[in-house]
Amino acid sequence: MTQETDTVTPKGINTQNGISLTVDVVIFSLRPVNLPNEEQPEAQSHDNDELQVLLVRRARPPYENYWALPGGRVHATESLEDAAHRQLLEKTSLKASYLEQLYTFGRKERDPRGRTVSVAYYALVRTDREKVEAGRDTAEARWFPVDELPVEMAFDHKDILSYALWRLRNKIKYANIAFQFLPPTFTLTQLREVYDLIQGRHAKKEDPANFKRKVEASGAIIETNERLEGGRHRPPRLYRAVLNEQEPYQRGPES
Repeated sequence: MTQETDTVTPKGINTQNGISLTVDVVIFSLRPVNLPNEEQPEAQSHDNDELQVLLVRRARPPYENYWALPGGRVHATESLEDAAHRQLLEKTSLKASYLEQLYTFGRKERDPRGRTVSVAYYALVRTDREKVEAGRDTAEARWFPVDELPVEMAFDHKDILSYALWRLRNKIKYANIAFQFLPPTFTLTQLREVYDLIQGRHAKKEDPANFKRKVEASGAIIETNERLEGGRHRPPRLYRAVLNEQEPYQRGPES
């Protein structure tokens, strides 16, 4: 009988005869179309935004110069979520206050260096608050529209990204994650724009009146006594989100 042993390395933890444990993070944001990668939007108006994902170009083998998701090995002394935050910071300089575990990917041939299991996460960030800089083992970090991804990506990262996008577009139908892209107070039009941007250009757009009835009936928003000033027409009402802090998907960027 073969004895199974656990071994720990400085850069990661290997279990069950050398299976390596890693994390990978899919980072979504709403950014203006054609905004240069190094620039930050001035505000989250979403007038000309699109859903984008952050990829890093690998600086070493395997898959050198291929685009990939930020990620790497899990240290023996840290939790999976802590590892995801650390890899995100080390590879992109980003700090995500919204981070959710997505799925576990463990196809035998996914990494040419040996058997590797990846626990994937996805994060939502507001890039008017966070600036991206390429970090350790990263030649470049760049935002890509979700409809204009590289043809080939490192490892199985394109599969992970596709799954994360599917999850995001389904979850927005029943969870309050759209608020992660909005300021503390917002109009119903701004909220609907976020829903439409996440669902994608080919999704059926909901009638504004139906959207208003549905979101008000959900109890997820509350009307303030303020209006959005500055327009040429009657100022629209401002709302704020009513979030349950016990639900992880509702923990968003701090105001």
